[in-house]
Amino acid sequence: MKVTLDKTENRQAYLTVEMEPAEVDEGLKKAYNRLVQKVNIPGFRKGKAPRPILEQYIGKEALLEDAVENMASDVFQKAAEEQDIKPIARPEIQVDKLEPVTYKMVVALEPTINLSDYKQVKMSPESIELKEEDINKTIEQLRHQHAIWEPVERQVNSSDMVNLDIESNIGEQPYINQQDAQFEVTKGSEFPMAGFSEELIGMKSGETKEFKLNFPQEHPRAELAGKEASFKVTIKEIKQKILPELNDDFAKQVNPDFSSMEDLRSKITENLKHSAEEQVKRDFQQKVIDEIVSKSEVEYPPVMEEEELDNIIRSEMRRWQMDEKGMEEYLASIKKTPEQFREELRSSAIRSLKQSLVLTEVAHKEDIKVDESDIKNEIENMTKDVPEDKKEQLVQFLNIPQYQVNMASAIVTRKVVDRLTQIAQSTEESVNTTENTEAAQAEEQKEA
Repeated sequence: MKVTLDKTENRQAYLTVEMEPAEVDEGLKKAYNRLVQKVNIPGFRKGKAPRPILEQYIGKEALLEDAVENMASDVFQKAAEEQDIKPIARPEIQVDKLEPVTYKMVVALEPTINLSDYKQVKMSPESIELKEEDINKTIEQLRHQHAIWEPVERQVNSSDMVNLDIESNIGEQPYINQQDAQFEVTKGSEFPMAGFSEELIGMKSGETKEFKLNFPQEHPRAELAGKEASFKVTIKEIKQKILPELNDDFAKQVNPDFSSMEDLRSKITENLKHSAEEQVKRDFQQKVIDEIVSKSEVEYPPVMEEEELDNIIRSEMRRWQMDEKGMEEYLASIKKTPEQFREELRSSAIRSLKQSLVLTEVAHKEDIKVDESDIKNEIENMTKDVPEDKKEQLVQFLNIPQYQVNMASAIVTRKVVDRLTQIAQSTEESVNTTENTEAAQAEEQKEA
């Protein structure tokens, strides 16, 4: 066969492969041996009809098409070897001509990563600033969580809790119909729809009110968009929220281990500081990675981008606990096609893919690897707080080979990110990279 490399573009090799008559004839023989076992030809036992009879029965074109289709995989393997091409995915193969038999192939190649000088990326994390108002805000949230509801004889105000009967319809279809429902009245709330809370404000216990509200035209549920809902509500009880006083008793109510408000305030400060430190760390890591990726040159075949998109969509489906049908129904409800949703995620897929490729390349440069002790420590950390009756089963799962491959990949990524943030915060002289260490060892051996 004659193999021509037409061009290499976007990390894809474009090949034209023209088959020799003898190669096609060999493919036709295999096609005959394969098809004669499947086709029932009157007057012949299955598998015994001569080739001319089979060709006459199914047509020479059908035999040739079967041969060409089934030769494609072997043809590609030989063509790739001849051109010294190492594919990373199944190629796209099309039959260009049948006379002579000619294939057109598009082959995805390994990505290329031209790393920036990541050792020159220098920056520092943001300083942590914990404000008094942040602590007070958290305390206020705790007050609301531990509030009590006290019945009152007055009109409904915003922030009240009401007990009510509700009847509603959208056209002829029932919408919300419930007796003795508990509902917290909140101005600006869009539950169950915008304006509902406002209609309750000013009502009294025992009062019944009828009103209508319209769903917005851009409502996420297409079947409700622009529709009018009619409501009939009867207030049965009104309660107001009583917040606890900020004293030592309140601190004990939040946690019996606290003996005073000072203890509560101290713990809140500690937790907020820890959360802030973790957020600053994550933000700094991402900032360092983004800087390195932005200055690196990354080229990959389109198939890798599509695979990353598939991974993101599968992850979203797991997060939303949806199957493919459920996802399609959800997208239809928000008036989006699967194709539109896919395109919206493309920029995230590109960012994720480039980041992954760059970090993998850094791992090679820094000779960062994972050994058995890393896996062992990871499993211990993941199971240390698991009850004993469930730990054994979890450990068995974590020792599944495929899961450990994923675990090893995550550990390498973590090590690389830690290494890059260490470099970013260090002076060039103090960065003790693997490369520098090996050079120093070689120098010592020479001197010895």
